[in-house]
Order: sequence, then structure tokens, then C-alpha cells
Amino acid sequence: MTTTDTHCPYCSLQCGMRLQVPHDGGEAHVLARPGFPVNRGALCGKGQSATAVLGAGVRLTAPLIRDKRGGELREASWTEALDRVAAGLAAAGQRHGRESVAVFGGGGLTNEKAYLLGKFARVALRTPNIDYNGRFCMSSAAAAHKIAFGLDRGLPFPLEDIAKAGCVILVGGNPAETMPPALRYFRELRSNGGTLIVVDPRRTRTAEQADLHLQPVPGTDLALALGLLHLAIADGRVDQAFVAERTTGFEAARTAAMAHWPERVEGLTGVPVHQLREALRLFADAATGIVLTARGPEQQSKGTDTVGAWINLCLALGKAGRPGSGYGCLTGQGNGQGGREHGQKADQLPGYRSIEDPAARAHIAHVWEVEADDLPGAGRSAYELLDTLGTEGGARALLLMGSNPVVSAPNAAHITGRLRALDFLAVSDLVLSETAHLADVVLPATQWAEETGTLTNLEGRVILRRRALTPPQGVRTDLHVLRELAARLGVDKGFPEEAEEAFEELRRASAGGPADYAGISYRRIRAEDGVFWPCPGEEHPGTPRLFLERFATPDGRARFAPVTHRPAAEEPDHEYPLYLTTGRVLSHYQSGAQTRRVPELNRAAPGPFVELHPQLATRLGVADGEALAVTSRRGRAVAPARVTDTIRPDTVFMPFHWAGAGRANALTNPALDPVSRMPEFKVCAVRVERVR
Repeated sequence: MTTTDTHCPYCSLQCGMRLQVPHDGGEAHVLARPGFPVNRGALCGKGQSATAVLGAGVRLTAPLIRDKRGGELREASWTEALDRVAAGLAAAGQRHGRESVAVFGGGGLTNEKAYLLGKFARVALRTPNIDYNGRFCMSSAAAAHKIAFGLDRGLPFPLEDIAKAGCVILVGGNPAETMPPALRYFRELRSNGGTLIVVDPRRTRTAEQADLHLQPVPGTDLALALGLLHLAIADGRVDQAFVAERTTGFEAARTAAMAHWPERVEGLTGVPVHQLREALRLFADAATGIVLTARGPEQQSKGTDTVGAWINLCLALGKAGRPGSGYGCLTGQGNGQGGREHGQKADQLPGYRSIEDPAARAHIAHVWEVEADDLPGAGRSAYELLDTLGTEGGARALLLMGSNPVVSAPNAAHITGRLRALDFLAVSDLVLSETAHLADVVLPATQWAEETGTLTNLEGRVILRRRALTPPQGVRTDLHVLRELAARLGVDKGFPEEAEEAFEELRRASAGGPADYAGISYRRIRAEDGVFWPCPGEEHPGTPRLFLERFATPDGRARFAPVTHRPAAEEPDHEYPLYLTTGRVLSHYQSGAQTRRVPELNRAAPGPFVELHPQLATRLGVADGEALAVTSRRGRAVAPARVTDTIRPDTVFMPFHWAGAGRANALTNPALDPVSRMPEFKVCAVRVERVR
């Protein structure tokens, strides 16, 4: 047996695990790795079964080509497939201009892949149009974090600090199902005498662990945060010394908050005044406190303002920039953090640099050995990119790596149509996803256990996945694909196939940037179980905790956000009288392209459902398990009813892991946050009817 220390391929915890592989090449087994500090040996069902999708009959093992539009995919050689991809991308650029070629990446790609994918778009294709599905993950939190603190890292402190805090407010997150090994930190928080407040329209498995559960109307998290700040001001609980010494902009935020008195906030949110007062008391009285947000408040058309309002509460009470206190975001995707730091996002260059900054452009151009003026500017954000595919002025050819927007994008039926309208689509993935089914060329990619590469978890800890298995003969790495495509497009250097060589270049590219990896090496990661960025030099210890001495703004002070409540982009009305909110379930991950292929996970969660309150079920005359049709202004989904008193009577919930008739994202609203360009996945208006 050979045993290799590595990491789970799924969520942003990047749990440590061991893979045990027989010398005869038999089935690999997942083992616990108790020494890794994030999960301390614990794994959820997805992690324990992660090798199942690598087996024969599940994953792709040869390139596929479609000879004509509407024809069937057939197996092809790698040479034919890569020639076809290069020709398809080049033809679109020659016919319609460079901006007609686009790249769409994924939050599960390693740092090396994300880095070279961004470089490929800007150097080999010379297009500004690259973005990734991480835009759908934590972009609102990232924008608010940067506005307030000058720097965005999902958690500016290690997970272990959660267990040591006096009070934690968790807004719109359900780690009991989305990242189960993290739940231990919330349990330890309570066993240490701390309190947990959960804000969620549903009484989730996580909310059941809370000392106090606030159950607001979907889309009103901003009003709730403003109401708590109003109470803090009115009750004289503001930490005046902290505000004066370490912040700016309090007066404007104070004026906005005072328009959100408790009774008004109760009317907007449905949260009783006495619960508002109790939440404020628990948080304000605690010696230390943390606010964590997840997709609930972030995936809204006002997500940046909403996160800003929760940061305001931390700042006003002096619970930021101090040990045991602060604001953090529970990142969703495995490399949602690193994926945007190093070049997949439309407006960013490696090191978390702005693509519009002349100094940043000059630095990256030097590393890439190109002229700064040859680098394109900012491109379209993820939904805007997908929305214009195949249109005049939009992308006509698309290279897509590690994403499945047919299931995961909002207004998904429309996006499926836009993908079909492309002149050319190439997809690189592990499996034949719903999006890959539409492609002209499908490239089978190696995965986590078959390749080496780094990722950055939700704490900003850069970790190293190690190759433990030999991939099937017909499978190649994404780094190989990028090297070969670049060469076919006339760029014959600068795209290494070895991950460590790519990381060494990434270190140089990130040096001096906000996300500085210059002092991080494969050797250090192995020796230290991960290194926290920023780490500007090899003698630097890394930075587990940010902002303890100063914030990353020019004057070192955190900035209050002068935000005010506004309704969701789409509120219920006579025709669509209910709220829909969406989310994940324990046994599946993101679009389900991988987890839906694992028998034990499918047995645990075999398909979509519509969660609704007994009062609503009685009004509709529907029993548990009966088929329900959920209709929005964009589409219709059908799934069995799941009747439960854990949800608000005015709200229904659907998980978004499935395609077909139960595709939740056929319903969701693509209304965008004006700052982050995040779509409003988490709230839209629907009607619900029995399927007769």
C-alpha cells in the first residue's frame, strides 16, 4: 500500500485526508488525517466517497468531438481535439474580433490552473472576457470586505478563533450541511460558554444548534443588520474609543441606521422586537464577537450593502481588528478564494491586483514577458458574460473549465439557450456534465487525486494537494491543455505543464500584491500544513490573523458603509405570492455533476424537493411527497413536496443540485448587485401549485 496525504476535492474547508492505494492499482481508500488542523480527521460523506467519481464508467476517459451541429459526440484523439479547440477559438477571433472569444473558469480549479487560465485569456487569446463561477459564490462579501478593510480574505482569522469567541452571529449559512466538519467549532464555541446566533429563514440543522434563531423574510438581512446597529446606538453600546481611533465614516452610517428603528425592522423582517433586542444584548455583552456571512445575505442584488451593514455592527461595537473578533465569510467553493486572487476574475490580475492599475499591469507584464499595453482591460462579469453568449457584440466561442452553468447559473434555461447559440463551445471536465453535453469538444481532465497543485481555503491557508493515483491513459491535466492550446495559437512559452513550475511563476506574479504568495513554496506548505497569505518572503511566518494593528486601507482605518434598506429586486405580488430561496443539502455539492454520480450520496438525497410550511401545504391541498410546480417569471420547476414547520409560511425552499424538471435555477432571478455583480439567487417571487 502507498499512503499519500492530500485534501478533499469539495468545499472551501479543504479537509485533510489520506489516500491509501494498493500497489496492484486497486481501488483507493480514503482515510482520516487527524493531524491537519482544519478538520482534525473529520470528513463528511462527500469527502469519504470522493474517489467514487474517479472510477471507470463514471468519468470521461477520452476526448469527445461533435462533427456537426446537432450531431452526436464521438471519441477522438487528443491531437484532433486540441486542433479543433484551437481552430474554433481562433476562427471566432478572426471573424468577430478578440472580444468575441471568452473563457469561463471554476472555483474548484487549483491556484496553478486559475493563474494560467487567466494568463491564457490575456496573453494567448488577448481577450478581456474571462470570469468564473466564483462570482456566484462570495463576490458580494469580497466587495464589502475590500471597501471596509482594504483587503478581502474570506476569514481574516483561523477557524479555531470561532470556538474562542464570546458570541458568533452566523447569517445565512448552514455549515451543518454544507461543510459538516466545521460544525465542531460552533459546538466548541457553546461548550466554552460562548453563544451562537443564527439568522436564516429556515430552521436548518445549524439553526437547531443556536442559542437564538432569527427567522427573517428572505431578502431582509440588510434591514436586520441596520436594526441591530440602531439598537446599539440607541442603547449607548457603541465602542466610542474604537470608532474614533480605528474607523472612519461612522456619522453617515449612524444616520442611516437611525432610520431603522426596531418596530420598523420587525415590520420589514418579521423578526420580533424582543428577539432583536436579545440578539444585540448577546453580541454587545460578549467580550469578543464574530459575524460570519454566507450565501444567504450575499446572493442578493444588494449583497454588498448587506455585508457592509453587518461589518458596520462589528465596527460600532469594537469587534473587529482585535483577537477573537471580526467579520468573516464562509466561502463555498474549494478554491473560491485563490481562484479570484490570481486571474480568473474579469477585473483582477494575479496577486489580487486591479487590472485597471497601471503599476499592476506593468508588474504582471514584466513577469509574463509581454507589453503592458497588450494586456486587455476588464471584461464582463460572469452572468453578463453568459447572458451575451452568441449575440452581436458578445462572445461567439467559449472555453469552459470546471463549471456547469446549465445547472448553476441563475435564469438557467435562458443561459442554456445562450450556450446553444455559440459558434463554438469547448468544455474541460471530469464528467459529461449537462453543460458538456452541449459542447463541440469535450476534454477529459485529471482531478484532485491524480495531480498536484495548491488551493487556498476559506481561512487564506494555502494548501497542497498531492498526486496519489495514476490517471487513465486518455486523460490529461488542464495545464497540459493550456500549454498545447497556447502553442497552437502562437504562444510557445510561458505555460508550464508542471504544477510547481507554474506556482513558482505565480509567486513572482503575486509578489507585492495584496494577496502576496512570494514567501510560500511547496516545501513550506508540506512542512507547515499550509501557509497563510500574505506571506511576502521566505522568512515571513505567514499571516493567520489580519488587521490586528491596522486595516489595509491607505490610512489604516476601517470604513463604515452608509447603507440603507431596499427591497429585493423582485418581491411577491398577486400573481407570484411567495418567496423562493435556494441552497444545498448535505449529500450533494454545487451543480451535483460529481456527487450525483455517487450511489451512496444519491441514496441519501435522490432528487430535488420543494420545502414548504404545513400552513401553505394545507392552503394548497398538497400532502408530503406530492408533486408541486413552482413557477417564477423565468421558468417552472416540478419536484415532490416536503412539508415541514422549519420554514416560514410565506417561503418555499429548493436545493439547486439537479437538472431536468426539478432545476431550481430555472426560477432564480439574475438581477445583479451593482458593485459585486452577484446575481440574486437567494430571493425571488414564485407561485406554487399542485401538479394534477
